[in-house]
Amino acid sequence: MFRFGEPLYLYLLLILPLLVVFYLYSNYRRRKKLTQYGDPKLMAHLMPEVSKYRPDVKFGLVTTALAMIIFMLARPQFGSKMETVKRQGVETVVALDISNSMLAQDVTPSRLEKSKKLVSRLVETFNNDKVAMIVFAGEAFTQLPITSDYISAKMFLETISPSLISTQGTDLRGAIDLAMKSFTPNEGVGRAIVLITDGENHEGGAVEAAKAAADKGIRVFVLGVGSPDGSPIPIEGTNDFRRDKDGNVVVTKLNEQMCQEVAKAGNGMYVRVDNTNNAERALNAEINKLAKSDVETQIYTEFDEQFDVLAWLAIILLVADILLLNKKNAFFKNVKLFKQD
Repeated sequence: MFRFGEPLYLYLLLILPLLVVFYLYSNYRRRKKLTQYGDPKLMAHLMPEVSKYRPDVKFGLVTTALAMIIFMLARPQFGSKMETVKRQGVETVVALDISNSMLAQDVTPSRLEKSKKLVSRLVETFNNDKVAMIVFAGEAFTQLPITSDYISAKMFLETISPSLISTQGTDLRGAIDLAMKSFTPNEGVGRAIVLITDGENHEGGAVEAAKAAADKGIRVFVLGVGSPDGSPIPIEGTNDFRRDKDGNVVVTKLNEQMCQEVAKAGNGMYVRVDNTNNAERALNAEINKLAKSDVETQIYTEFDEQFDVLAWLAIILLVADILLLNKKNAFFKNVKLFKQD
């Protein structure tokens, strides 16, 4: 594993493009002044010992050496030893409904975007816990296997959209069944399934699946997103809404009764997601109550410093800059004249 021990020093790299711009501007001003004294070709003929390209090469050497020094200050390191450590934590599988009805905007900015932000903030509260992500509509599949890599979890979360699944519907049972298979085999770990959905057009069997999860010690929490009064489903990229075969605007409504039944069967809790953060706080409080057990995690425990390689590169570049003169080397010029004689 590669990392920087002092990554803040990498901001110094922003100086390099400024130096390049300043150097190019200085060259432009210098060439412009030279044209005031005479024709550039004649000037070059009168000053044969002046090299046209060596100043650029020297600037490139110095700039590259400076970049190496900045990387040195940031302390590049490679992980050299992987160990399995045990930490206290719980395991949570988030199952997110991405059917088209989740595009409704009765929750700001939309049901789906509100849900993604909620999950993102939930992951930020995790410490030594593990998380997995499942997306579902008419079918369910794993978006992210269970992991303690929270950065990857948030990255995968950003890519979630209804286009990931072409089969429409709300297969809650399939999502719960897949979630139950996503946990690690560790014993004594607190486990939770967080089901985020509007519950519309579900295909049955969700209550039975939630009860099966509860029988295995897995609590099922249901977050109902949307309004029971309903909202039209916008068509992305347009100002129109989805319509049925008769041309009527389709209105999607939160099925709270079904969500409550699933949460009750799963020995969990139902929370309605609105434009406040109440759902987030309630869910965090319940997950924190789960039994925390030893969770095995593989981490790098030793890191080797790699600055010495960069130091040698910087020294070589600076020495090359010192040895390389702005003017053409007289020795090679004399050798050329000797061969002509």
